[in-house]
Order: sequence, then C-alpha cells, then structure tokens
Amino acid sequence: MDMTMCLKSLLLAIQQHRDSMSTQTTAKLQKQVEELSGLKCDQLLSSGKMLPSECVSGLVEVAGNPNSSPALVGTIVALLAQLAHDEDSREMLHSSYNLTSTLASVIHQHSATPGEPLVLQCLQVLQKLTYNTRVFHSTNYIHELIAFLMTNIQSHNDDITMPCLGLMANLCRYNHSIQGHIKSLDNVKAFYRTLVNFLAHNSLTVVVFTLSILAGLTLNDKVGEKLFDAKNIHQTFQLVFNIIVNGDGTLTRKYSVDLLVDLLKSPKIADYLTRYEHFSACVSQVMGLLHGKEPDSAAKVLELLLAVCSVSGLRALLCGVVFQPAGPRLRAGLGRRPGAGRDGGSKPELPGLSLLRWLSGPLESAESCSLKALQLLSELLEEALAGDSVSPCVLSFVEMLLPALLELLKGLRLAQGDAQLRRHCLRTTHVTHLLIHILHASAAPVSLRLTLSHSVSRAASGSWGGHETTHFSEDQTRALVSRQVGAQLCLSQVESLLACCQDNSPLTSQPHGSDGDHVQVFAEAVLKTLDLMSKLRGQVKDMETSFYRMLQDQRMVSPFSVALTSHHRDTVQTGLALLVEATPLPDFPSLILGESIAANNAYRQRELELSVKRVAVEEVPPTRSFTLSDSSNSSSKSVNSLIEKIQNGFELQEPGEDVRVSEIIDVYEQKLSALAAKESRLQDLLEAKALALSQADRLIAQNRQQKAQAEAEARQLGSLLKEAARRREQLQAELGSQVQEVERSRADTQELLQHNGRLQQDSLEHQALKGAYNTLLSRFSEAEQQLKDLHTSQASLTKQTDALRRSHEALRLQHDKTVSVLEERESKVKSLQSDLQQRGDDITALREQLKAGEVQATEKERERRELEETVDMLRKELNKTEQARKDANIRASSLELQKDQVAVKLKQKEDELNKHSAMIAMIHSLSSGKTKNDVNLSL
Repeated sequence: MDMTMCLKSLLLAIQQHRDSMSTQTTAKLQKQVEELSGLKCDQLLSSGKMLPSECVSGLVEVAGNPNSSPALVGTIVALLAQLAHDEDSREMLHSSYNLTSTLASVIHQHSATPGEPLVLQCLQVLQKLTYNTRVFHSTNYIHELIAFLMTNIQSHNDDITMPCLGLMANLCRYNHSIQGHIKSLDNVKAFYRTLVNFLAHNSLTVVVFTLSILAGLTLNDKVGEKLFDAKNIHQTFQLVFNIIVNGDGTLTRKYSVDLLVDLLKSPKIADYLTRYEHFSACVSQVMGLLHGKEPDSAAKVLELLLAVCSVSGLRALLCGVVFQPAGPRLRAGLGRRPGAGRDGGSKPELPGLSLLRWLSGPLESAESCSLKALQLLSELLEEALAGDSVSPCVLSFVEMLLPALLELLKGLRLAQGDAQLRRHCLRTTHVTHLLIHILHASAAPVSLRLTLSHSVSRAASGSWGGHETTHFSEDQTRALVSRQVGAQLCLSQVESLLACCQDNSPLTSQPHGSDGDHVQVFAEAVLKTLDLMSKLRGQVKDMETSFYRMLQDQRMVSPFSVALTSHHRDTVQTGLALLVEATPLPDFPSLILGESIAANNAYRQRELELSVKRVAVEEVPPTRSFTLSDSSNSSSKSVNSLIEKIQNGFELQEPGEDVRVSEIIDVYEQKLSALAAKESRLQDLLEAKALALSQADRLIAQNRQQKAQAEAEARQLGSLLKEAARRREQLQAELGSQVQEVERSRADTQELLQHNGRLQQDSLEHQALKGAYNTLLSRFSEAEQQLKDLHTSQASLTKQTDALRRSHEALRLQHDKTVSVLEERESKVKSLQSDLQQRGDDITALREQLKAGEVQATEKERERRELEETVDMLRKELNKTEQARKDANIRASSLELQKDQVAVKLKQKEDELNKHSAMIAMIHSLSSGKTKNDVNLSL
C-alpha cells in the first residue's frame, strides 16, 4: 500500500472512531496506525500537504481523548515519536499540532500509575519534543505536568526518575515563567534537597540532568551562589568536561554541552573558567571528539566551542589549541585524508584538520556541523589574525583552508530541492563571511590577499596542487590576477543565486509563512558574495566590471529590499555599503527598489495590525515590488485614478503652495515612471499568456484526439464485456461443481483436523515426557558427577590419613627414646645424691674425732704432735671432698634444669600427640561413616 492510500484509510478510520468509539473502530484505527508506522514517513510533516496534516491532527485529538484505550494511545504516541525525527518536525508538532499539551494531559490522566509504559513513553516523547523549545506557562496541563515531575523526581524510582529529570531540565531552560512557578511552590526546598542528593548518583546522565535543573533554577540565587562558588566550580568544570569526553552517550553529551553553555552566560562563571588551569587540556580532549563520524556529537562540540569563543578571555586559549604549532605534521596531514590520523602507527589528527573535514562534509548529513565549523573558524581566525604578528602555523592553515572554502562555493544546481538550496545559501553566506574576515586581517594583509587571489585562480582553473607557503612579489601577483579566473568564479556564483529568485524558482514558490525565511537566506548569500567581490575588485582582473554589472541587474532589487528591511544589523550594514556603491550607477533600479521597500514595510505593518487584532491572516502577495500578478486593465485604471486625484489636488491648492505641489508632482512622476515600468512588464506577461493560450489550444486538440481514441477503446471494451458475461455464465456452472467438491473437501478437512488434534495432543504428551526424561537425565548426570567428586575427595583423605599415621608412629618412637634417656639421667642423679650424703656423714664423723683430739691435746701433747701430720693429711682430703661436694651440687642443679626442659618438651609432645590422635580419629570417622566416639584413641 502506498503512502497516499494509507493516509486516506487512516483518515477514514479516525473519522469512524470519532463517530462511534467501539472496540471494532479502535482495533481498525490501531491497525491503520501500525501500518503507517511500518512505512517510511520521515518527510510526512515537511511535505506541506493537507492530507498528512489532517491525519496528524486527528491522531493528536484521539490521543488526547480521555476515553481512548491506552493501547491505541501508545501506538499513536509511538508513531508521533517516529515523525519527530528532526528539529523542524518537532517544532511543527509542538507549535502547530499542540502535541505538548496533549501528552501532558495523557500523563495527567495516568498520574496515579507513573510506572505504566504509556507514561514512560509520553515522558520520552515530551523530552524529545521540548528540547531547545520554549514551552509557554499558559499551556494546558503544564502545571499538572510540573507537579507530576516534581513528585516522581522525589520518589527515587530509577525507572521514571531519569526521564522526569530530562523533561524538567528542558522546561527550566531559558523559561523564566516556569522557573518562577517552580520557585513559588511550597515544596521547592525539599525539591532542592532531592536534586542536591542526586549529584552523588552513579549515573552520569542523572548528574547532568540535575545540574541543568539547578543551573536553570538557582544560578542567580543564593542557592546557586553556594553550589557554583569558587570552591565548587572547578570540580564542576572537571565533572562536565569528563562527562562530555567520556559520557554514557550522545544524549548525555548533548545535555552536558548545554549545561556548560548556560554556565558560560554568567560572567562570574566565565571568569572562573578563564582561570581554570586544566582548560587547554580539557578543550583538547573535547576536540578529539571531532575525529569521530557522529554528526550529532560533532555539532554539540562545535556549539560548545562557539560558546567558548564568546568569552574574550578564552578565545586566545582556544586559538592556541586549534592552531597549535605542528611543523612537519601539518604538512604531512595535507597529503592524507582527514580522519586518517587515528589509524594505527600515525600521529593524532590536528584539531584544525578536523574542522576542515566537518566544514567540507555533505550538507545532507551534517548541515549544522558545516555551518558551525565555518562560524567557529571565523571567530578563531578573527582572533588569530588580529595581532601585530601572525604565527606561520596560522598562515599555513589559512593557505590550506582557502581552496576548501572556494570549493564549497561550487555545486549549486537549480534542480535541487528547496532544503538543499537553502543549505547551500547558508553555507555560501558563512564561507564568504569567513573570506571577508581573512581579507580584513590587520597582520600581513598583502600576503594574505595575494594568497587568497592565488587560491581563487587555482580554484577556477582546477589546479589544487601543493599547498606550500609561498611568498609572491607584487608583479607576480598581478600576473596571477590578470588571468580573470577569480571574477568568473564569483560571477557564476552570484548568477546562480539570482536564478533561484525567479518566479518559477523553488525558493519563491513556497507557501505562506515559509517564503520569508528562504528569501532572507538568499538575500544574505547574494549580498555577502557581492561584498567579497567588492573587497577583491582591486586585486583580481575584471572583478570590478563584474561587480558593477551585477549591481545594475534588476534582479538585485529583491536582495537589497530584503536586506535594508531586515532585523539583522550586519545584513542592513552590508546592504547599505553596497547600496552606496550602486546608487551612482546609471542603470541601477532605484525607483523599483523604493517601491519594493515600501511594499515590504506595508506588508509588515499589515501583518502587525492583523496579529494585534487576532484576525486570521489571509494570503498576501509576495514582497517583491515587480510581482507580475496584476492585469493590464487594473494597472491602467490605477493610473487614470491617480491622474484624476492629481488634477483635483491642483484645483484645491492655493497659489501660495506651489512649492509643495511641485514636490508632490515629482513624487508622483517617480511613481508614474515606476508604474510605466510595471506596465511594460505586464505587457510582457500578456505576451507570455498569449503564447500559453496557443499552447492550450494545441493541448485541447490533442485532448479531442485522445477522447476519440478513448471512445473507440470504450466500444472495444463493451464487446469484451459481453464476451466476459458469457464466460461468466460458463464459469458459474463450473463454480457449482467446484462448490460440491469444496464441501466434500471441507468434510475431509474436518476429519483431518480432528486427527491432527489427537496427534497434537499425543505430541504434547510426548513433549512433556521428553521434558521429564531430560530433567531426570540431567539430575542423574549431576548425581554421577557428585559421586565422582566424593570418590576423589575420599581418596585424597585416605592418603592424608596414611601420612598422618606414619608421622604419628615416628613421633611415638621419638617419645619412647626421650622417656628412656630421662630415666637414665634420673638414676644418675639419685646415685650422685647418695654419694654426696655418704661423704657428708664422713665429714661429720671426722669433725667429732677432731673435737675429741683437741680435748685430749692438753693431756697428750705428744700425741698431738704425732697426729699433726695426720690432721694435715685429713685437711687436704677434706678440701678435696668439699670441692667434690660443690661439683656434685653444680651437676645436680644442671640435671634439675635439664629435667624441667625435658618435662616441658614431653608435655608439648603429648599435646601434639593428642592433636594427631584427634585428627586421626576424625579422618577415620569421615572415611568409615562412624561417629567420633567409636574411634580408637589409644594411639
């Protein structure tokens, strides 16, 4: 089914469901939505057709109906999420179809069950829909949505906390009314405490969402001053940079960049970042993300770098990172594809080369990356080339950049679509703006302009050879410029852009509401290219001639009119500068330009009045003054009425007011000349209409001939219809016989179905038995494996028991030897003690005998003398005996010490023996299955 038929069926199902909300219509509508979801409907909203718009409006209405089933609403929300694939589609769903309030009402209806899949789905779509989109405080159900978000953020349910935090971050960004509403709530302090607790969450996405909410709500309050003070801000910078480089994904990186961009808008925090010591290293890591191939990540990185460029103190540091001195590496990078620097064995890619790769990329896949890369290079080169001296590395980069920029000016084709033409005009504007910045550089302006002229010449001639830095003399530069190739390149670019503004151009055939933006983009591209030609007309041959030729082209009226009435300051200044150059020219259409500007102002005034009165704005004529939509009769009538008014005015004037009348006559003469030019244009249009009428006559003749052929074919089809009727009767008879066969086949089919049912029942029983068998088989294999493991453990325990038994026998033998040695030493100690006792008795007897001899000494002097020798001998023996007694005491004390030591060792051995006995008993109990009391502990 094609897209148109599917949309018609969907619209019919929506109307039927709206008329009677039954189960059948709900199922039919859900089926149609699922079929549309299966088709490729990315460009459905951007087509501008009525049928898709009605379908989407009906789906949004069904989704917001409280009586719709949750399954149907979930299917519709999934389709709408599929449609919101780009920024334009999201903006259209938000503003034109009021999808935000519809999803908020769905969430409010199911707020009692926040964990329901439909609620999570609506939260995810709302988060996608409200990103970088302002939600008005007066939107329906926005207060209920905020209350739901705050309640569920404080519920600590991780499944719903993250989408609630993301949606709250979107609502709080750049929305003072919603911020004020949240701050006025009673539970805002508890909400702040919950957010501060979330800063320690283990999910980087939750931390980024929380910081974004806190920055939106408290950045300029006392709470924000405490959170983002000098003590914490450096940790916040490090955290945000780490999340950008090592984030969980594109979503986390996107919100991290937005957070840092919002923080940089505070002058105090921007000043903190200028004093952040790791800024250069962090920016280098962030620019490393440009080496990847994801346009979304690269776009957010470029957006961050542009925000950094807005801080004057950081722009110079960023220039140092992008244009860092590379020497041979920069030149080596020119010979290989950008992005090849990340291959194995090669050096990392220079940040400037990454910017070149993104600005030279295709517009279809990375439009924002290309434009942001051009804006970033404009800012950086304006800073790098503004000093008194320019780094050679910057000059080398500029020489490498110029061929790539001039290559971007090519490739405009009128056969391209509207979006592609708009992208090309935007990129042309940024490229010429960057080239003008390079020409305005104060440092070495001559060398840079010569390099630019040389690059323009090489771009037009197709020679994009070496990029070595070359110093040209003035004569050599004039010789290069004299080839007239640069003028042809710029002239062809302006001609292509002006061709897009013709009446049959896709850019000017847009519906009301979209034409203004396209015309504005086109005008800026044309004027920027002319401004570039104005800057180069003194260096490139024939550039001045081409420049003045284009200024006198009547097609330039529309760009000048749009530029002079634009609300962009740069566009107005560029238009005025070119208008100063164009006004003295003889063929410049000043009158037509004035009429066009007046028409633009009148149109804007009317739009303003209608918007104030809230009246539906009808379609108005385009802003161009030479719109060829009036007829010649109306033109002549307007001229005649104007002449009558002038004559009547002459009759009413007094003689003293002749000066004023002459001024009025001059004004009306100018208007009459403009009307005469318009009349000539209308005459040309009438001639074109006459030619179109002749072509229409030829088409009518062809239509009559085709009608005759169609009548002949109709008669032939009538005969074929009669033959088909006869054939139908024959086939009807055959159909009766076939019906009988079908009945018989149906009976056979019923029997086969019954038999098949029995077979299926048997098959189910077989499957159940097979499952039980497999279960038992697996249990048996597990038991067998456990038995093997037990056998293995038993063998190892048996080996350990034998080893312990052998060690126990050795210890017992050692114990017996120690006991025998101890007994021998005890017997020796006892014998020594008996000898000592005997000698003591002998000493006592000898002392008694000595005493008896001394008593008898007086009586037996003679005997004393005789016995002196005996006494001396006995004293000697007594000394010997005393010495022997001392030695025996010493040996006894040493033996006592040895006895104590042997007793301690014996006690230790007995303890070890008891332990080994207990272990042997335990091993025996484990191996034999008996209890511990049955083990023989006699060992």
